[in-house]
Amino acid sequence: MRLLGVLQRIALVYLACSLLFLKTSPRQQLYLLAGLLVGYWVLMSFVPVPGVGYANLEPETNMAAWLDRTILTPAHVYKPAKVWDPEGLLSTLPAIGTGLLGLLAGTLLRSQRPSAEKVAWLFTWGCLATLGGLIWNGFFPINKALWTSSFVLLAGGLAMLGLALSYWLIDVMRYRKGVLPFVAFGVNAITVFFLSGLIPRIMNLIHVTRPDGTELGLKEYLYRGFIAPHFSDPINASLAGALTFVMIWFGILWWMYRKNVIIKV
Repeated sequence: MRLLGVLQRIALVYLACSLLFLKTSPRQQLYLLAGLLVGYWVLMSFVPVPGVGYANLEPETNMAAWLDRTILTPAHVYKPAKVWDPEGLLSTLPAIGTGLLGLLAGTLLRSQRPSAEKVAWLFTWGCLATLGGLIWNGFFPINKALWTSSFVLLAGGLAMLGLALSYWLIDVMRYRKGVLPFVAFGVNAITVFFLSGLIPRIMNLIHVTRPDGTELGLKEYLYRGFIAPHFSDPINASLAGALTFVMIWFGILWWMYRKNVIIKV
């Protein structure tokens, strides 16, 4: 059984950021963010890996993978990877940095500063973080599986730019046309993330026998029987399947939004 994962990482990051929000100032949070990102870079790039003898970023021999194998053991990490976990122990440190970026952005939005100033600062921070991630990529590559410091800055910077644009359009300029799908997904983001992963797994536990005698999971059966035959290109068929899945969830989430059913963490 895998011990860590996306929801577990969110839990750990939320716990750390909630305590930091209560006990530290935004300036201290900024210093801690820098310390986490630089410290993780040093650990991954310069500290020799036990049993390997040198620092490296290879999937099976880097410091984070060694720590996952040592503490979690191979039986309890991400099954496809076998010897490391993309939401492992060490990479939780820079993930807290991602949470701190969101915490700082949220603190800015809740402040009494004028709206124009909030947009300007969000846009400035977003540009600086994105640029910093691209520069850091030259010697600490952008890598989501390792949650590298350059990835934190790039992903966080792009998120801030998107947030700045959305805040300016929707909250400042009051442009509300076409935002309902994003609101419906946004207010129940954890719900749709969890169930959109769980339901397909449950569907594939239900086996359907085809006319030729072969068995398929229900999800694969529906895809092959009702979507794939309408497309000659498997890429387009896959896209159609994904869009169909998104639209089904939009219908569910729209109903939940209209009924004010919001599941929060």
